[in-house]
Amino acid sequence: MTTIALFGATGKTGSRVLTRLLDAGYEVRALARDASKLPSREGLTSVQGDVQDATTVSETVAGADAVLSLFGHVKGSSHTLQTDGTRHIVEAMKAQGISRIVTLSGGGLGADKDQPGVPDKIIRALLKLLSGHLLSDAEGHVEVLEASGLDWTVVRAPRLTENPGVGSYRVSWVGVEASTQISRDDLADFIVKQIDDRSFVHQMPFVSA
Repeated sequence: MTTIALFGATGKTGSRVLTRLLDAGYEVRALARDASKLPSREGLTSVQGDVQDATTVSETVAGADAVLSLFGHVKGSSHTLQTDGTRHIVEAMKAQGISRIVTLSGGGLGADKDQPGVPDKIIRALLKLLSGHLLSDAEGHVEVLEASGLDWTVVRAPRLTENPGVGSYRVSWVGVEASTQISRDDLADFIVKQIDDRSFVHQMPFVSA
């Protein structure tokens, strides 16, 4: 039985990923600041705590075969939340001999294979101007992963919608046959597939409708 350590399970995308994992028969260990927000389901072990606490992160990762890290900023979060949390996760994974980690970020995060057009450049400039700390934190978490020696994949996405999933999506790079949105359902499907699919190890694919 494959066990997944899941961070961000109570979020809008994370909750969809959690449902898919449990429906598919995975065992899940999920960390949440408020564990009461997690469903009571067979196969789910809830861990109360914070991703910035190394002890509870280690407890969540214990016994896992892979890690999905989908947590994000909320009101009052540290400006280095994703970087610091990812560092705790990576350290716990190394200590326990776990190699596979998939994280989630936005399209404002750049990658070598991107070919951003004018709209993409404008969006990135606005993000840097209005939420520069978020972009800086996303870049920081990538630096942690690149230095980790682990089999990491950073999934990037454009604007997320609540529309029902259609079961198909494009996987490419910013500005390369990509659209400006994707449903959380379809994004969750792609994220779960990355547990076993190693096509994008050490890459940052951009997933869109």
